[in-house]
Amino acid sequence: MSDQPAHAPYDALLLLSFGGPEGPDDVVPFLENVTRGRGIPRERLKEVGQHYFLFGGVSPINDQNRELLRALREDFAAQGMDLPVYWGNRNWAPYLTDTLRELVADGRRRVLTLATSAYASYSGCRQYRENLADALAALEAEGLPLPRVDKLRHYFNHPGFIRPMAESTLAALARLPADARAGAHLAFTTHSIPTAAADTSGPAEGHGDGGAYVAEHLDVARLVAEAVREETGVDRPWRLVYQSRSGAPHIPWLEPDICDHLESLHGQGAPGVVMVPVGFVSDHMEVKYDLDTEATAKAAELGLPVARAATVGADPRFAAAVREMVLERAASERGELPERCALGALGPAHDLCPVGCCPARAPRPAAAGADSPYA
Repeated sequence: MSDQPAHAPYDALLLLSFGGPEGPDDVVPFLENVTRGRGIPRERLKEVGQHYFLFGGVSPINDQNRELLRALREDFAAQGMDLPVYWGNRNWAPYLTDTLRELVADGRRRVLTLATSAYASYSGCRQYRENLADALAALEAEGLPLPRVDKLRHYFNHPGFIRPMAESTLAALARLPADARAGAHLAFTTHSIPTAAADTSGPAEGHGDGGAYVAEHLDVARLVAEAVREETGVDRPWRLVYQSRSGAPHIPWLEPDICDHLESLHGQGAPGVVMVPVGFVSDHMEVKYDLDTEATAKAAELGLPVARAATVGADPRFAAAVREMVLERAASERGELPERCALGALGPAHDLCPVGCCPARAPRPAAAGADSPYA
């Protein structure tokens, strides 16, 4: 019997996230990082940053990642899994490249990455992989040892993601006025992306008509709606809708927008709506502003009762799901055939992003995939 730990061959987990400003002076530099290479004037970035300034220039995302780090470390320790958890961001401190330097200095050589994005898409998967490749290239240029970096599969349909979301939807329903509750609609929201990016999301054989991005969100929406129906006995109308659109107006993006959808539901006589942000792992700025501020104001203008379900965040069941997926992936790397837990119609996602998965507009190296230059 081997005495190697159950998480072998991995010796570290990397929590990889987007990052966000932690004070007013951080806002424009952060947005410069996010938009680097696009030539957006600084004055325009100040306008875009108004969402952050409404909240004191602080994005909730970093504190939420600190909570997730705590939950992961507590879960791992309670289960006797001695796997250190590091944290790096794409666009703000702690920066990904700095975190990889720290990992290498600590002697870590096999790193498994948890991205705070549950679905397939360029911006939700491949761009993270490109940032990993950039960071590894920086370490290589410095003559540092390169760790092998893998990425956990998409977890949108793991029970540890679905069940907390279903419970938060039920809790939001309970917050609606009594006379709005019985006939309330469910509006499942996610980040809008260009339709061209949606159509090419996921493996190449599934490209077209929304690709994996739309299919995965629809599967999650069905799962949550079914769980709510089983609990309440009410089969509620629901729809997948979008938020947080940006970019040139002439480029088609996924629709309908949540605010347009609220207007439509009000016109149909819906007594109330629960907004369920299934596309987001935590209550970061796009949830706090686009739903809690903008969409809620639109609903108030219409006289339409709304409530917003909480995201999964640092729920202990999500932390346990991450641990299960770490052990699952470790077993696969050892040549075993572990059980791969998933709900819904799509089954568990791939471990290794194939060639042609979620392609970029301009080809760039990406780590942790079949086309990685750092295999």
